Amino acid sequence: MSRRRNRKKRPELGVVDITDLASNGRGVGHVDGKAIFVADTLPGEQALYQPIKVKRDYEQAEMATLFSASPDRATPRCAHFGVCGGCILQHASPEAQVEFKQRQLLDALTRVGGVAPERVLEPLVGARWGYRRRARLGAKHVPKKGGTLVGFRERGAPFIAQLSRCEVLVPEVGTRLAELGRLIDDLSICSAIPQIEVAAGDNHIALVFRVLEEPSTVDRERLADYERATGFVIYLQPGNESTIAPLSGEPEPLYYDLPAYDARLYFQPNDFVQIHGDINRRMIDTALAQLDVGADDTVLELFSGLGNFSVPLSRAAREVITVEGEAGLVERARANAARNGATNISAHVDNLFEPAERPAWRPERADKVLLDPPRSGAAEVLGHVAATGAQRIVYCSCHPATLARDAATLVEQYGYRLTAAGVMDMFPHTAHIESMAVFDLAQ
Repeated sequence: MSRRRNRKKRPELGVVDITDLASNGRGVGHVDGKAIFVADTLPGEQALYQPIKVKRDYEQAEMATLFSASPDRATPRCAHFGVCGGCILQHASPEAQVEFKQRQLLDALTRVGGVAPERVLEPLVGARWGYRRRARLGAKHVPKKGGTLVGFRERGAPFIAQLSRCEVLVPEVGTRLAELGRLIDDLSICSAIPQIEVAAGDNHIALVFRVLEEPSTVDRERLADYERATGFVIYLQPGNESTIAPLSGEPEPLYYDLPAYDARLYFQPNDFVQIHGDINRRMIDTALAQLDVGADDTVLELFSGLGNFSVPLSRAAREVITVEGEAGLVERARANAARNGATNISAHVDNLFEPAERPAWRPERADKVLLDPPRSGAAEVLGHVAATGAQRIVYCSCHPATLARDAATLVEQYGYRLTAAGVMDMFPHTAHIESMAVFDLAQ
């Protein structure tokens, strides 16, 4: 007797008018009171959608047919748009992308923080393609797909997307994804390389191959040949980050220049640096302009990294006090300060998520404060910031919700005004939002 397989019926298609963009970049509309989130749609569009996840209060869906297009719609430049999960807003014009991010920021400030800026800063925008100088590329040897895949994850799936190139990576690497896959295919440990870290400086590009097995002598020769042919500097990482070592010799450290401040900052391939070099320079310029640092000012910088802000700040301030939790970055910050003649910087190591009741680094008074925390924000140090009596705070954020939370604390508990806020398009074509906020102590 034959058995009929019990196949789950796919939800029926529907039609929805898109009225907004959600924080994840999906278009959102409502049908019979239920929110419908449709990928690759924009406000003002009408689409036939195919539900892929159905819940009582909402549905997630794919666009089946676009009935009417928004004037903000753009043709995606990347041939892998919709497959790769790296860039989800390529179907929106550059102006629409920035407007979306500005709206998300202002909405978070009012909805989460209950605050609104007195003025909105002009968005910081720059190159939209080939901008990404740091990336972690996945690698997977998949013989059924022709060999090793190198790139980002598929949209909504854990698998490495089958990419020939990436339009947002620095082109020296972005045009070579398939080539890197073939390089790994030729190694005896092709199944034991799960990722490649990319770090591009102004002087050269580093590729850090994570290796789960020891490369053979022939493997090393092939990697060295590729290094010579391309000009890349290859590193191997057999364990944690402390095991990263150059394949051959002692290459010059990576660096990037900040010409406006006569500064050159050196960094290691695994160090945090801002993804978009052009936006980074504009961010520094804007932060210093908003801080309005005077020659007699003491500036406190928290989450200071390897000196990205502190060396430029040292050109204007009397004293710059920096604090960073990662000892290696502080070591680099001190070296960068010395190389750049910034003798007025003092760099401290401390866990800013668990600061002491009276940290040794906290000055009796600071005139200005600059914060550049990770996604989790700066909640644990806001009391210390306020205790310095700083007249102005500039807060660079990579997550609107935690910025909004901290803005509420500064305003409601410590007597600051949110005088300005705006976005920085550090990650074009993605829904990731970087922003800057300015706080002034109320008189």
